[in-house]
Amino acid sequence: MSLRSAPLVPTARAAGLLALAAPVALVIGATRPEAWVVAPLFGLAMLALIIVDALLAGRLGDLRIGVPGDVEVGAPFEVTATLDLSGTRVSRLDLALECDPRLAPGGRATLPLERREEGWRGATTLQAARRGTGTISRTWLRWTGPLGLGARQFRGELGRDVRVWPNIAAVRSPALQTFLKDAQYGLIARRIRGEGTQFESLAEYEPGMDRRRIDWKSSARHVHLYAKEFETERNNQIVFAFDCGQTMCEPIQGMPRLDRAISAALATAYVALKGGDRVSLFGFAARPQVATPFVTASRDFHRLQRAAAGLDYRSEEPNFTLALATLASRLQRRSLIVVFSDFTDPTSAQLMIESIGRLVSRHVVLFVTMADDELEAIAHAAPEDLETLSMAVSAETLLRQRALVTKRLQQLGVDLVEAPYHAIGTRLIDAYLAIKRSGAIG
Repeated sequence: MSLRSAPLVPTARAAGLLALAAPVALVIGATRPEAWVVAPLFGLAMLALIIVDALLAGRLGDLRIGVPGDVEVGAPFEVTATLDLSGTRVSRLDLALECDPRLAPGGRATLPLERREEGWRGATTLQAARRGTGTISRTWLRWTGPLGLGARQFRGELGRDVRVWPNIAAVRSPALQTFLKDAQYGLIARRIRGEGTQFESLAEYEPGMDRRRIDWKSSARHVHLYAKEFETERNNQIVFAFDCGQTMCEPIQGMPRLDRAISAALATAYVALKGGDRVSLFGFAARPQVATPFVTASRDFHRLQRAAAGLDYRSEEPNFTLALATLASRLQRRSLIVVFSDFTDPTSAQLMIESIGRLVSRHVVLFVTMADDELEAIAHAAPEDLETLSMAVSAETLLRQRALVTKRLQQLGVDLVEAPYHAIGTRLIDAYLAIKRSGAIG
């Protein structure tokens, strides 16, 4: 953006000097009435100094703000500024951006600028706290003259949109890429004999084979040792169901639980697609929000990422009965349903338990929740006073109630993953691979 002029404004220093001059002028007027003219002359002199100082600050030649168009939630990104000023005696320069609160706390970001040979340059690092489209709407610039009395101020419309996507850093991580490269569920879709869960054929037993695979009945009939060969189970249906209600929208270490769940789900979905399985996303709150068709190839992973970006934050209680009944009606075959949710007490979790229980008879259900580190810290805090002791007792009661709910889910036959937010992704991948190896899905 370019602008050749900006309004002249006094600084806080000039206002302070004028404020100090007021009682002096009052004393002069009381002791030497004939010298009253000194006060207005001082005011005119200060006004002249403010104008001159502001003019010495120079004029704005060109202001360029560099903003990325796409970022990931929870990942830092850089905003840069390049500024050309005609004046060379600037004593102070401040630049601020007005933006969406999801991009910066309070909707304000400041950029420290430094003078260089080619002009003023600066950068700041921001971190998006929520998904969606955030806008950096305005820029505010103020630069002060050499005396610090006068300044020039510029406000410009920027209107830059920043699209905040789900975080898939785990998908790009070298550890996961190495795992996929070396895993038995390789990149080529083919039948792998000798490993897996689905029976393929009988083969003569050879030294080095697992003795547990010996088919003793067939070996007795043929008077020769035969071992079972299996093929890796593929083409399973995996559905990731997200509770987008009020509890999942609460932040955990600066980022909503829902976004941390989405990151873990997308990493597991990528592994599943590489293993030849089919993946779908399902989001709900008071009613279903998002329901994608099954994605079958890893090259279409971007469709899952785009669908996950559309999962909105809802300040309402989830309707598990409607949501899971809708999901069950869409599934025509046995599937693995991964439910991401959270709860605070057994009463609010009762409908969730009943709805999930109806799925277990036909599908494999994996319930994923994040451990409440803050609640555990309160429960284990040293009882230094009565207030701390009361909070610790309440937190311990909530933790016991939480354990009862998870116990009831396990008694229904639901697999459970409960881990800290930073480990939920790896724990979920391990649980998915264990279920896949057991052959429980197909």
